Amino acid sequence: MRPSRRAEGAAELMTKQNQAMRKLVLQGSPTERGLAHGEAYRDEIRAYAEDRVALSAGGQWANRKADRDEILALAASMLPAHRAYSPELTEEMEAMAKACDLSPSEAVIVGGFTDFVDAVRALEPDVHEEDDCTAMLVPPQKGAEGRGYLAQTWDMHSSATEHVALLDIQPEAGPRSFVFSTVGCLGQIGLNEAGIAVGINNLSAAVGQRGVTWPLVVRKALAQSNLEDALRAVLDAPLAGAHHYLLLDAQGRGYDVEAMPQGHSLRKLEEGPLVHTNHCLSPTTRALEATKAEALMDSSQARLQRALELLDRDEIGVEELMQITRDPEAICQIAREPYHIESSGAAVMSPATGELWAVWGLPSENEYNHFEFNHE
Repeated sequence: MRPSRRAEGAAELMTKQNQAMRKLVLQGSPTERGLAHGEAYRDEIRAYAEDRVALSAGGQWANRKADRDEILALAASMLPAHRAYSPELTEEMEAMAKACDLSPSEAVIVGGFTDFVDAVRALEPDVHEEDDCTAMLVPPQKGAEGRGYLAQTWDMHSSATEHVALLDIQPEAGPRSFVFSTVGCLGQIGLNEAGIAVGINNLSAAVGQRGVTWPLVVRKALAQSNLEDALRAVLDAPLAGAHHYLLLDAQGRGYDVEAMPQGHSLRKLEEGPLVHTNHCLSPTTRALEATKAEALMDSSQARLQRALELLDRDEIGVEELMQITRDPEAICQIAREPYHIESSGAAVMSPATGELWAVWGLPSENEYNHFEFNHE
């Protein structure tokens, strides 16, 4: 039996229905935040890390089998890039690992798994086998009460669902953030009190590199107080693997970025919603993308078209976005053979009001929890 999702760490069997989003407050210096994270979920993070190392080595996600030592050596070779990009966040990650008796290499893998497997694939490129997330930016022209919104599912191998948590990041300096994540990971989706929201989709790079994994990019963007600096955190990152990033500020200005280790493509939010799933839309980044299995490409294209259909309305608010994440036709994914991808959670964010709604597990089976800076 794995540990409870509650911060107190009491053991209880988790089901995938009717679970509230647990929250862990991380305050102080990078080392203090990392130690608190690792101490709160030590056994769970260790189990999750072992699972992610095994998936990295097993071949299905990277289409290249490797032994454990090779996988850990590759992760270790990425640490200099992490330290150069953000010494503070790498310090937090390594403190978390120390509290769990994990190596820094294992911390890179448990947090940055989907970028890491791009680098594993680079050792022997082949077909990519993953498919994750449906994300949307809604401009103020379409948003309820004239506000912009960022919403997405977080889709992953079903073994990740039990590890989902919300981190309340309260640094010594810089804005506080609510961060949707999994235990052992610096962060995946989030909103800060300066009104910067960040979302992601996984993409697959034909060739990864020994670079920075995406959780550091998300957290560095959330450490900024304006949209321009948040965007720069994405564009300047020496990435290990491919990801799509969405950014939105309190004024409803937004961008999405298809980011590859070898380059990126940028779209600006205009008068209509932007939707993205797990294939590149720009010819520039498409040329750098790994080949997807036919079933996964079909899923990505179907989710993209379904989200665009559901967003084709005069006004889009929080409730409408929650319902889109619950869509049974394409968007809310249920784990099936052979990929076991499911919607492990979802988030809706309103930078203008400083509110985030997050759901643990399948959005179709669970209720969203509300988080607001002014009332926390």
